[in-house]
Amino acid sequence: MSSSEVFKFWLENEYFDKETRDELNSIKDNPAEIEERFYKDLEFGTGGLRGIIGAGTNRMNIYSVRKATQGLADYVNSRGMSDNGVVISYDSRRKSPEFALEVAKVLTGNGIKAYLFDELRPTPELSFAVRHLKAAAGVMVTASHNPKEYNGYKVYGEDGGQLPIEASNEVLSYIGRIEDITKVKIMEKDEAIEKGLLQIIGKEVDDEYIEKLKTLTVNPELSKEIGRSFKIVYTPLHGAGNKPVRRILKETGFENVIVVKEQELPDPEFSTVAYPNPEEKDAFKLAIELAKKEDVDLIIGTDPDSDRVGVVVRNKDGEYVVLTGNQTGCLLLEYILSQKKKRGELPENGFVVKTIVTTELAKEIAKDYNVELIEVLTGFKFIGEKIKQLDEFGNMKYLFGFEESYGYLAGTFARDKDAVVASMLIAEMAAYYKSRGMTLYEGLLELFEKYGYSLEGITSFTLKGKEGLEKITSAMESLRVNKTVKFGTYEVSAVRDYLLGERYVVSSGQKEKLTLPESDVLYYELDEGCWFAIRPSGTEPKIKIYYGVKESTMDKAKEKLKLLQENVLSVIEKLLFD
Repeated sequence: MSSSEVFKFWLENEYFDKETRDELNSIKDNPAEIEERFYKDLEFGTGGLRGIIGAGTNRMNIYSVRKATQGLADYVNSRGMSDNGVVISYDSRRKSPEFALEVAKVLTGNGIKAYLFDELRPTPELSFAVRHLKAAAGVMVTASHNPKEYNGYKVYGEDGGQLPIEASNEVLSYIGRIEDITKVKIMEKDEAIEKGLLQIIGKEVDDEYIEKLKTLTVNPELSKEIGRSFKIVYTPLHGAGNKPVRRILKETGFENVIVVKEQELPDPEFSTVAYPNPEEKDAFKLAIELAKKEDVDLIIGTDPDSDRVGVVVRNKDGEYVVLTGNQTGCLLLEYILSQKKKRGELPENGFVVKTIVTTELAKEIAKDYNVELIEVLTGFKFIGEKIKQLDEFGNMKYLFGFEESYGYLAGTFARDKDAVVASMLIAEMAAYYKSRGMTLYEGLLELFEKYGYSLEGITSFTLKGKEGLEKITSAMESLRVNKTVKFGTYEVSAVRDYLLGERYVVSSGQKEKLTLPESDVLYYELDEGCWFAIRPSGTEPKIKIYYGVKESTMDKAKEKLKLLQENVLSVIEKLLFD
């Protein structure tokens, strides 16, 4: 059917509730809006669903949730795992509790046991709960750090990691077989509870999760000693981290955690921030004001579903600066490896994982401690897969993994980035530097002095709607087909095309095979330790450019990074906007 025909079906069919039909009535004279909402189904990608909340097939609503869940239910039943059940959690976003309940209603309607959390919980606890309850899968209702207009739906496999590509494609194939959305099977909540198919969970899983995370402290005695007097400002940014982050900090010895009251409670409007993203300094405005008042050196902030964490520190001039995800990740990596080595706990078969667009500094740190570093594609699911492959079923020991977008994971109890355990380790690390008479910012400078000044940057362009997607696709195709190897004054030495699975050496014209899975990423190797990569976002209507440089001083690194960005953008902006 055409978009207008699908619109008419939704508008006139009483299967769709009054709120949905009223919303559609308000756009009946707007063909462009109808086309945008109905020209396709909201895509079920490798991570699940994510989109703007609203009526339509290309929007997040109870009907898109039902359809996706029917596909998941068919997948679980095809594997004979209905009795194992599916765990469901959600964050503080608009309609998150309602969407989570719809997931439970569809699962139970298909004879599958559903474990539904009694209130919002972090994404990493959902991952943990899948493993703890030996469930067949998990669903987390969240749009992570996207703007308030969005919500989403992430699917996890029985190992607690996001669904691998093959399984995701299988779920997608089941979704594709659903011809009539009105025929999705549903069981109401009371009936599901009465039949023992719906179980509400909470405290028991919380307690197990926190106890497991506490085993990952590197210097527990230091946290208890320094933590009594060490002050931290924490903001959950109106999200799911409020209770678990405060609990883990308190139970590991940090008794002076000052919470930003205005951002403490769940708020789907995120009324104190323009964008609930701990990557942005603006998100920390209230936290920084509080830190100045309380004379605090460390601020920790978690995003709405508490899988990402941002860190703000005070520099030598007394200014509060947000550390990049790369900087926090490398500080944690150095801290964990150095302290394990000092305590004689660094295994000979240890490994760490980073994504291909994450800082090259991680390689230097791993090399210094004789630890293998493994690179994976962008997305924490690939880090989770390496844990399963090499630690759970291999003969290696996972030590730490991180990505530049503020995601970190220690331990194997969860298989997705975990801002709860990361907050614990960040606080412990700050206490460690304080025990040496240093701030965390001074620790960062020490890291740069040891390994060189590596700086990274990122540029994102948001191009919404069907037209935006076409521009992003066209830009990537132009770079790929024309083999663009000159960006301003920068000459490219090699290009890694992860979609074609080859590395193109410019000087010789030779092509070398890449071993990572297929992905729409172009990675450009430059001289003098410089690089940049470009990729469409898998979760947002964005195209992202990542940059990395290395120099002998901070000033030189900043200058080189600025020049690289200018040269690259002189080409990319023409492709996107001319």
